[in-house]
Amino acid sequence: MAESEEILELQNVTKVYRTGEIETPALRGVNLSVSLGEFATVVGPSGCGKTTLLNLIGGLDSPTSGMVRLDGIDLQDCREKELAGIRLKHIGFVFQAYNLFPVLTAMENVEYVMMLQGVPSAERRRRAMDLLQAVGMAEMARKRPVQLSGGQQQRIAVVRAISTGPRLVLADEPTANLDSTTAAQLLDLMEQLNRERGATFLFSTHDPRVVERAGRVIHLRDGRVVEGNSEA
Repeated sequence: MAESEEILELQNVTKVYRTGEIETPALRGVNLSVSLGEFATVVGPSGCGKTTLLNLIGGLDSPTSGMVRLDGIDLQDCREKELAGIRLKHIGFVFQAYNLFPVLTAMENVEYVMMLQGVPSAERRRRAMDLLQAVGMAEMARKRPVQLSGGQQQRIAVVRAISTGPRLVLADEPTANLDSTTAAQLLDLMEQLNRERGATFLFSTHDPRVVERAGRVIHLRDGRVVEGNSEA
């Protein structure tokens, strides 16, 4: 059997936050590889470094030392404009705090990344509405975030992240504010994208509903991977 294509590699990655003379280590020598098409989750107690890890992988932050390589590209060698291009073309993000644009409707939020990619307006509206219908949000298409509940906003955030069919989706606690039915629908949708399009998913979560679906569970404790290069 042919070896899986490696999409992500971290070598001896550390991250230390400094406030004046105070140093707070978040990651302490993380080594990790993820293959294309994995449906994986990072688990661990609050403060173990899960969100920091996802931010480094997404190029939203820089490691203090070590290497983060995505699709063969060393992210530390990229300027911010290059990182922005990588995020636009290859990565979908789901943030715990939703990060929706308050002045845009739900439909416009879903369309936004597709618009930046140059997808024609008719095509991006069709894609957006298909996805909104799939998660039971079609009737909220013209609503702005302030008119939506937390769970509804998270559904819009997830739909926006997967709308362009990215190679990698980074999801920070994507089901934290969702009821069981909605969480199951979203996980179904993400599993379908993973299965049919080969997109790689990497979650950080405390949610056992996500862990149950994961093909691989990566355990993080005190900024270190304590077990994680084996199948769940």
